[in-house]
Amino acid sequence: MQMADGKAQDALGNDRTGGPGTVAKALEVLDAVAAHPKGVRFSELQITSRYPKATLYRLVQTLVKEGMLVLNPETNIYTLGVRLVRLAHAAWGQSSLAPIARPHLDRLSAALSETVHLAQLDHGQVLYVDKRNAAETVEMYSQAGKVGPAYCTGVGKVLLAYLEPDALEQMLPQQSFHRFTSHTLTDRNSLSAELAAIRARGYGFDREEHEPGIICVAMPVLTASGRCLAALSVTGLTARVSLAALEEHVPLMRAAAQRIADDAQAWRFPDSAQR
Repeated sequence: MQMADGKAQDALGNDRTGGPGTVAKALEVLDAVAAHPKGVRFSELQITSRYPKATLYRLVQTLVKEGMLVLNPETNIYTLGVRLVRLAHAAWGQSSLAPIARPHLDRLSAALSETVHLAQLDHGQVLYVDKRNAAETVEMYSQAGKVGPAYCTGVGKVLLAYLEPDALEQMLPQQSFHRFTSHTLTDRNSLSAELAAIRARGYGFDREEHEPGIICVAMPVLTASGRCLAALSVTGLTARVSLAALEEHVPLMRAAAQRIADDAQAWRFPDSAQR
């Protein structure tokens, strides 16, 4: 198939010359809009886009037409569309472990009176697929979909620790090693040593590495073959709980992780998060 500019594309719109295809370009635009919680004007998208104005405009208009983006005609601001919300909810139910894990997370959070997270890897980052807080009785769907760094969060380090060696080699270069706090691991050697300790111990910690005053213990959700489906964590504030106190919850956490893994045995869990 030939494009108007003469470039060859395959049936999926991929550029046969090695450049990004139409779908990849559209996803880049969606990512760019998503990076602006309050929306973004076309002129602002242009600043960071690598595509010509005409190409970018065509992509944006197509996404609006398909309901992926919405344009406010009064402010000329683009925001993510409702169609993406529907797709996100479908993905949450079909492609994440969250629906299977939720009753176990609820019981764990209630038993410990602490916040519990469930996370998976998504292209080198941590994707939080659920958050349960015993002190909060209101459903918080906004928490699902939050993305964080892997190298300085408890769940992230656990997920990295249980990757196959080849997959880990692909993930490590994707870590920014930005220093968020004085406790953040900021180089590959330090992280590698930490991952080895996690594998030996069977669980990991966040020692105020991402946010000051926030600590956690994180546990892998492992299949019988040792594959890591996800990681769960119990999180607390240093103002009221110590890391040693959180570590006392490890037996309950391990039991909850095992129950989640058992319930997921017949689950066709996607491998895309490992890419």
